[in-house]
Amino acid sequence: MLNFVTLFNSNYLSRGLVLYESLQKYCPNFHLYVIAFDDITYNYFQEFPQKNLTAISLEQFEDGKLLAIKPTRSAGEYCWTCTASTVLYAVNTFKLDHCIYIDADMCFYSNPQSLFNEWGSKSVLITEHRYTPEYDQCEISGTYCVQFVGFKNDTDGMLALNYWRESCIDWCYARAEDGKFGDQKYLDDWPTRFNNVHVLQHLGGGLAPWNMQQYNFRKENTKLIGKEIASGNEFEAVFFHFHGLKMYTDNIAALTGETYEMNASVLELFYKPYVDSLIHISKIIHKKTENTFNSNGALENSPKKPFNFLSLLRWYFYDIRQDINDIGGKAMKNRLKHHHYIKY
Repeated sequence: MLNFVTLFNSNYLSRGLVLYESLQKYCPNFHLYVIAFDDITYNYFQEFPQKNLTAISLEQFEDGKLLAIKPTRSAGEYCWTCTASTVLYAVNTFKLDHCIYIDADMCFYSNPQSLFNEWGSKSVLITEHRYTPEYDQCEISGTYCVQFVGFKNDTDGMLALNYWRESCIDWCYARAEDGKFGDQKYLDDWPTRFNNVHVLQHLGGGLAPWNMQQYNFRKENTKLIGKEIASGNEFEAVFFHFHGLKMYTDNIAALTGETYEMNASVLELFYKPYVDSLIHISKIIHKKTENTFNSNGALENSPKKPFNFLSLLRWYFYDIRQDINDIGGKAMKNRLKHHHYIKY
Protein backbone atom coordinates (compact mmCIF):
# COMPACT_ATOMS: atom_id res chain seq x y z
CA MET A 1 0.00 0.00 0.00
CA LEU A 2 1.37 3.39 -1.03
CA ASN A 3 0.14 6.17 1.26
CA PHE A 4 -0.22 9.75 0.06
CA VAL A 5 -1.57 12.92 1.64
CA THR A 6 -2.49 16.23 0.02
CA LEU A 7 -4.45 19.37 0.81
CA PHE A 8 -6.71 21.63 -1.22
CA ASN A 9 -9.92 23.64 -1.11
CA SER A 10 -12.86 23.85 -3.52
CA ASN A 11 -10.93 26.09 -5.95
CA TYR A 12 -8.61 23.13 -6.51
CA LEU A 13 -11.20 20.37 -6.35
CA SER A 14 -10.97 19.52 -10.05
CA ARG A 15 -7.17 19.38 -9.78
CA GLY A 16 -7.39 17.18 -6.70
CA LEU A 17 -9.72 14.78 -8.49
CA VAL A 18 -7.51 14.63 -11.60
CA LEU A 19 -4.62 13.75 -9.29
CA TYR A 20 -6.76 11.09 -7.60
CA GLU A 21 -7.95 9.60 -10.90
CA SER A 22 -4.37 9.38 -12.18
CA LEU A 23 -3.48 7.34 -9.09
CA GLN A 24 -6.53 5.18 -9.68
CA LYS A 25 -5.34 4.56 -13.23
CA TYR A 26 -1.69 3.81 -12.59
CA CYS A 27 -1.30 2.76 -8.97
CA PRO A 28 -3.11 -0.50 -8.13
CA ASN A 29 -2.54 -0.28 -4.38
CA PHE A 30 -2.71 3.19 -2.81
CA HIS A 31 -4.61 5.37 -0.38
CA LEU A 32 -4.95 9.14 -0.67
CA TYR A 33 -5.68 11.23 2.44
CA VAL A 34 -7.14 14.64 1.60
CA ILE A 35 -7.07 17.49 4.09
CA ALA A 36 -10.13 19.46 2.93
CA PHE A 37 -9.36 23.15 3.37
CA ASP A 38 -12.99 24.23 3.24
CA ASP A 39 -16.40 22.77 4.01
CA ILE A 40 -17.37 22.58 0.34
CA THR A 41 -14.54 20.14 -0.35
CA TYR A 42 -15.15 18.05 2.76
CA ASN A 43 -18.91 17.89 2.14
CA TYR A 44 -18.33 16.92 -1.50
CA PHE A 45 -16.36 13.84 -0.48
CA GLN A 46 -18.90 13.00 2.21
CA GLU A 47 -21.71 13.10 -0.34
CA PHE A 48 -19.70 11.50 -3.14
CA PRO A 49 -17.14 9.17 -1.49
CA GLN A 50 -14.27 7.87 -3.58
CA LYS A 51 -12.57 4.51 -3.37
CA ASN A 52 -9.14 4.61 -1.67
CA LEU A 53 -9.67 8.22 -0.54
CA THR A 54 -10.24 9.56 2.97
CA ALA A 55 -11.30 13.19 3.41
CA ILE A 56 -10.37 14.98 6.63
CA SER A 57 -11.99 18.25 7.71
CA LEU A 58 -10.06 21.21 9.08
CA GLU A 59 -11.85 20.68 12.38
CA GLN A 60 -10.39 17.19 12.58
CA PHE A 61 -6.95 18.22 11.35
CA GLU A 62 -6.09 21.50 13.05
CA ASP A 63 -4.50 21.41 16.49
CA GLY A 64 -3.74 24.13 19.01
CA LYS A 65 -0.37 25.09 17.52
CA LEU A 66 -1.77 25.51 14.02
CA LEU A 67 -4.79 27.47 15.20
CA ALA A 68 -2.56 29.76 17.24
CA ILE A 69 -0.50 30.90 14.25
CA LYS A 70 -3.29 30.77 11.62
CA PRO A 71 -4.22 34.48 11.98
CA THR A 72 -0.59 35.46 11.30
CA ARG A 73 -0.41 33.78 7.88
CA SER A 74 -2.06 34.45 4.54
CA ALA A 75 -4.21 31.67 3.07
CA GLY A 76 -1.32 30.48 0.91
CA GLU A 77 1.20 30.73 3.72
CA TYR A 78 -1.08 28.75 6.01
CA CYS A 79 -1.30 25.96 3.43
CA TRP A 80 2.51 25.85 3.32
CA THR A 81 2.63 25.92 7.11
CA CYS A 82 0.36 22.88 7.23
CA THR A 83 2.26 20.70 4.75
CA ALA A 84 4.40 18.86 7.29
CA SER A 85 1.46 18.61 9.68
CA THR A 86 -0.63 16.80 7.05
CA VAL A 87 1.93 13.99 6.89
CA LEU A 88 2.25 13.81 10.67
CA TYR A 89 -1.53 13.75 11.09
CA ALA A 90 -1.94 10.93 8.56
CA VAL A 91 0.88 8.84 10.06
CA ASN A 92 -0.35 9.23 13.64
CA THR A 93 -4.11 9.02 13.04
CA PHE A 94 -4.12 6.09 10.63
CA LYS A 95 -1.06 4.28 12.04
CA LEU A 96 0.83 4.36 8.75
CA ASP A 97 4.32 2.99 8.29
CA HIS A 98 5.04 5.73 5.75
CA CYS A 99 3.37 8.65 4.01
CA ILE A 100 4.26 10.94 1.11
CA TYR A 101 2.99 14.49 0.75
CA ILE A 102 2.01 15.32 -2.85
CA ASP A 103 0.83 18.62 -4.30
CA ALA A 104 -2.74 18.66 -5.57
CA ASP A 105 -1.75 20.13 -8.95
CA MET A 106 0.18 17.04 -9.99
CA CYS A 107 -0.78 14.19 -12.30
CA PHE A 108 0.70 10.70 -12.54
CA TYR A 109 1.56 9.04 -15.85
CA SER A 110 2.90 5.71 -14.61
CA ASN A 111 3.05 3.70 -11.39
CA PRO A 112 4.86 5.61 -8.61
CA GLN A 113 5.97 2.26 -7.22
CA SER A 114 9.16 2.83 -9.21
CA LEU A 115 9.91 5.85 -6.99
CA PHE A 116 9.15 3.87 -3.84
CA ASN A 117 11.48 1.13 -5.03
CA GLU A 118 14.26 3.69 -5.44
CA TRP A 119 13.52 5.12 -1.97
CA GLY A 120 14.28 1.67 -0.58
CA SER A 121 15.12 1.46 3.13
CA LYS A 122 15.92 5.15 3.62
CA SER A 123 13.71 7.15 6.03
CA VAL A 124 13.14 10.40 4.10
CA LEU A 125 12.60 11.06 0.40
CA ILE A 126 13.03 14.49 -1.21
CA THR A 127 12.99 15.68 -4.83
CA GLU A 128 15.15 18.33 -6.46
CA HIS A 129 13.73 21.12 -8.57
CA ARG A 130 16.33 20.20 -11.24
CA TYR A 131 16.07 23.74 -12.58
CA THR A 132 17.02 24.45 -16.15
CA PRO A 133 20.07 26.74 -15.61
CA GLU A 134 18.47 29.95 -16.88
CA TYR A 135 15.58 29.49 -14.43
CA ASP A 136 17.64 28.50 -11.39
CA GLN A 137 15.93 29.81 -8.23
CA CYS A 138 17.74 27.61 -5.70
CA GLU A 139 19.13 30.61 -3.85
CA ILE A 140 15.62 31.86 -3.05
CA SER A 141 13.21 28.93 -3.41
CA GLY A 142 15.52 26.09 -2.41
CA THR A 143 17.24 23.13 -4.01
CA TYR A 144 14.36 20.77 -3.23
CA CYS A 145 10.70 21.08 -4.13
CA VAL A 146 7.86 20.41 -1.70
CA GLN A 147 5.85 18.41 -4.23
CA PHE A 148 6.71 14.79 -3.38
CA VAL A 149 8.19 14.49 0.11
CA GLY A 150 8.13 11.15 1.92
CA PHE A 151 8.68 9.94 5.48
CA LYS A 152 8.93 6.50 7.03
CA ASN A 153 7.43 6.03 10.49
CA ASP A 154 10.80 5.30 12.05
CA THR A 155 13.20 7.23 14.26
CA ASP A 156 14.99 9.14 11.49
CA GLY A 157 11.84 9.79 9.48
CA MET A 158 9.89 11.16 12.43
CA LEU A 159 12.84 13.26 13.60
CA ALA A 160 12.95 15.04 10.23
CA LEU A 161 9.17 15.36 10.00
CA ASN A 162 8.76 16.84 13.48
CA TYR A 163 11.64 19.25 12.84
CA TRP A 164 9.92 20.40 9.63
CA ARG A 165 6.55 20.84 11.33
CA GLU A 166 7.95 22.86 14.22
CA SER A 167 10.05 24.97 11.84
CA CYS A 168 7.02 25.80 9.70
CA ILE A 169 4.93 26.69 12.72
CA ASP A 170 7.71 28.99 13.90
CA TRP A 171 8.22 30.67 10.48
CA CYS A 172 6.53 30.08 7.12
CA TYR A 173 5.96 33.09 4.90
CA ALA A 174 5.94 33.87 1.17
CA ARG A 175 9.23 35.75 1.30
CA ALA A 176 12.93 35.06 1.50
CA GLU A 177 14.36 35.83 4.91
CA ASP A 178 17.49 34.64 6.72
CA GLY A 179 17.94 31.65 4.45
CA LYS A 180 14.26 30.64 4.67
CA PHE A 181 11.44 30.64 2.13
CA GLY A 182 7.99 29.23 2.90
CA ASP A 183 8.06 25.57 3.90
CA GLN A 184 10.60 24.73 1.22
CA LYS A 185 14.05 26.15 2.02
CA TYR A 186 14.12 24.15 5.25
CA LEU A 187 14.83 21.06 3.13
CA ASP A 188 18.14 22.37 1.77
CA ASP A 189 20.38 20.85 4.46
CA TRP A 190 18.43 17.66 5.12
CA PRO A 191 20.93 15.33 3.41
CA THR A 192 23.50 16.42 6.03
CA ARG A 193 21.22 17.39 8.95
CA PHE A 194 19.43 14.02 9.10
CA ASN A 195 20.34 10.39 8.57
CA ASN A 196 18.85 8.16 5.89
CA VAL A 197 17.70 10.90 3.51
CA HIS A 198 17.36 9.89 -0.15
CA VAL A 199 17.32 12.41 -2.98
CA LEU A 200 15.20 11.06 -5.84
CA GLN A 201 17.23 10.28 -8.98
CA HIS A 202 14.45 9.14 -11.34
CA LEU A 203 14.06 11.90 -13.92
CA GLY A 204 10.42 10.95 -14.42
CA GLY A 205 9.59 12.02 -10.87
CA GLY A 206 9.54 15.80 -10.60
CA LEU A 207 8.79 17.01 -14.13
CA ALA A 208 7.70 20.64 -13.92
CA PRO A 209 7.67 23.99 -15.77
CA TRP A 210 11.13 24.92 -14.48
CA ASN A 211 12.87 21.81 -15.87
CA MET A 212 10.74 20.66 -18.84
CA GLN A 213 13.10 22.43 -21.29
CA GLN A 214 15.72 19.74 -20.63
CA TYR A 215 13.65 16.95 -22.18
CA ASN A 216 11.84 15.84 -25.31
CA PHE A 217 8.91 13.47 -24.99
CA ARG A 218 7.16 10.93 -27.16
CA LYS A 219 4.29 8.53 -26.67
CA GLU A 220 4.89 4.78 -26.97
CA ASN A 221 1.57 2.99 -26.73
CA THR A 222 0.30 4.23 -23.35
CA LYS A 223 3.69 5.31 -22.00
CA LEU A 224 5.18 8.81 -22.08
CA ILE A 225 8.90 8.47 -22.67
CA GLY A 226 11.25 11.34 -21.93
CA LYS A 227 14.72 11.85 -23.33
CA GLU A 228 17.19 14.09 -21.54
CA ILE A 229 18.62 16.33 -24.24
CA ALA A 230 22.06 16.73 -22.64
CA SER A 231 22.75 13.03 -21.99
CA GLY A 232 20.40 11.17 -24.29
CA ASN A 233 19.17 9.14 -21.30
CA GLU A 234 15.59 7.92 -21.59
CA PHE A 235 13.04 7.45 -18.82
CA GLU A 236 9.32 6.95 -18.31
CA ALA A 237 7.36 9.94 -17.02
CA VAL A 238 5.98 9.26 -13.53
CA PHE A 239 4.45 12.61 -12.55
CA PHE A 240 4.23 16.17 -13.78
CA HIS A 241 3.72 19.16 -11.48
CA PHE A 242 1.45 21.72 -13.16
CA HIS A 243 2.58 24.59 -10.97
CA GLY A 244 1.20 28.00 -11.92
CA LEU A 245 -1.57 26.79 -14.23
CA LYS A 246 -4.58 29.14 -14.06
CA MET A 247 -8.09 28.77 -15.41
CA TYR A 248 -10.12 31.85 -16.32
CA THR A 249 -13.84 32.53 -16.62
CA ASP A 250 -13.61 33.32 -20.37
CA ASN A 251 -12.54 29.73 -21.09
CA ILE A 252 -8.85 30.51 -21.39
CA ALA A 253 -6.11 28.68 -19.52
CA ALA A 254 -2.67 30.10 -18.76
CA LEU A 255 -0.56 26.97 -18.70
CA THR A 256 2.39 28.36 -16.77
CA GLY A 257 4.37 31.56 -16.28
CA GLU A 258 5.72 33.26 -19.40
CA THR A 259 9.22 33.03 -17.95
CA TYR A 260 9.41 29.38 -18.95
CA GLU A 261 9.96 28.09 -22.45
CA MET A 262 7.79 25.15 -23.51
CA ASN A 263 8.39 22.78 -26.41
CA ALA A 264 5.67 21.18 -28.53
CA SER A 265 6.00 17.70 -27.00
CA VAL A 266 5.31 19.03 -23.48
CA LEU A 267 2.35 21.08 -24.71
CA GLU A 268 0.74 18.22 -26.63
CA LEU A 269 1.48 15.31 -24.28
CA PHE A 270 1.09 16.95 -20.87
CA TYR A 271 -0.60 20.33 -20.82
CA LYS A 272 -3.42 19.98 -23.34
CA PRO A 273 -4.57 16.58 -22.00
CA TYR A 274 -4.35 17.91 -18.42
CA VAL A 275 -6.55 20.91 -19.20
CA ASP A 276 -9.01 18.57 -20.97
CA SER A 277 -9.10 16.41 -17.83
CA LEU A 278 -9.75 19.44 -15.63
CA ILE A 279 -12.66 20.51 -17.83
CA HIS A 280 -14.11 17.00 -17.90
CA ILE A 281 -13.89 16.62 -14.12
CA SER A 282 -15.25 20.11 -13.47
CA LYS A 283 -18.32 19.37 -15.59
CA ILE A 284 -18.99 16.26 -13.50
CA ILE A 285 -18.52 18.21 -10.27
CA HIS A 286 -20.76 21.05 -11.40
CA LYS A 287 -23.47 18.64 -12.50
CA LYS A 288 -23.40 16.92 -9.11
CA THR A 289 -23.35 20.19 -7.17
CA GLU A 290 -25.66 22.16 -9.49
CA ASN A 291 -22.96 24.74 -10.30
CA THR A 292 -22.79 26.17 -6.79
CA PHE A 293 -19.03 26.90 -7.06
CA ASN A 294 -16.19 26.89 -9.59
CA SER A 295 -14.00 23.83 -8.99
CA ASN A 296 -11.29 25.15 -11.33
CA GLY A 297 -10.76 28.30 -9.27
CA ALA A 298 -11.66 30.54 -12.22
CA LEU A 299 -12.44 33.97 -10.78
CA GLU A 300 -11.82 36.45 -13.62
CA ASN A 301 -11.19 36.86 -17.31
CA SER A 302 -7.74 36.12 -18.70
CA PRO A 303 -5.38 39.12 -18.98
CA LYS A 304 -4.17 37.79 -22.34
CA LYS A 305 -5.57 35.83 -25.27
CA PRO A 306 -4.18 32.91 -27.26
CA PHE A 307 -2.45 33.96 -30.46
CA ASN A 308 -4.35 33.79 -33.73
CA PHE A 309 -3.30 34.61 -37.31
CA LEU A 310 -4.11 38.33 -37.08
CA SER A 311 -2.46 38.84 -33.69
CA LEU A 312 0.67 36.99 -34.89
CA LEU A 313 0.75 39.16 -38.01
CA ARG A 314 0.51 42.33 -35.93
CA TRP A 315 3.31 41.16 -33.65
CA TYR A 316 5.46 40.22 -36.66
CA PHE A 317 5.23 43.72 -38.14
CA TYR A 318 5.79 45.22 -34.71
CA ASP A 319 9.04 43.22 -34.42
CA ILE A 320 10.12 44.32 -37.89
CA ARG A 321 9.65 47.95 -36.87
CA GLN A 322 11.82 47.31 -33.84
CA ASP A 323 14.51 45.51 -35.84
CA ILE A 324 14.42 45.69 -39.62
CA ASN A 325 16.82 42.74 -39.81
CA ASP A 326 14.36 40.38 -38.10
CA ILE A 327 12.74 39.29 -41.35
CA GLY A 328 13.09 35.65 -40.24
CA GLY A 329 10.89 36.26 -37.22
CA LYS A 330 13.41 35.43 -34.47
CA ALA A 331 11.55 37.60 -31.95
CA MET A 332 8.23 36.02 -32.96
CA LYS A 333 9.57 32.50 -32.53
CA ASN A 334 10.81 33.38 -29.06
CA ARG A 335 7.46 34.98 -28.19
CA LEU A 336 5.61 31.81 -29.27
CA LYS A 337 7.78 29.70 -26.95
CA HIS A 338 6.78 31.84 -23.95
CA HIS A 339 3.10 32.62 -24.62
CA HIS A 340 1.20 29.82 -22.90
CA TYR A 341 -2.47 30.71 -23.25
CA ILE A 342 -4.95 28.27 -24.80
CA LYS A 343 -8.71 28.27 -25.34
CA TYR A 344 -10.73 25.46 -23.77
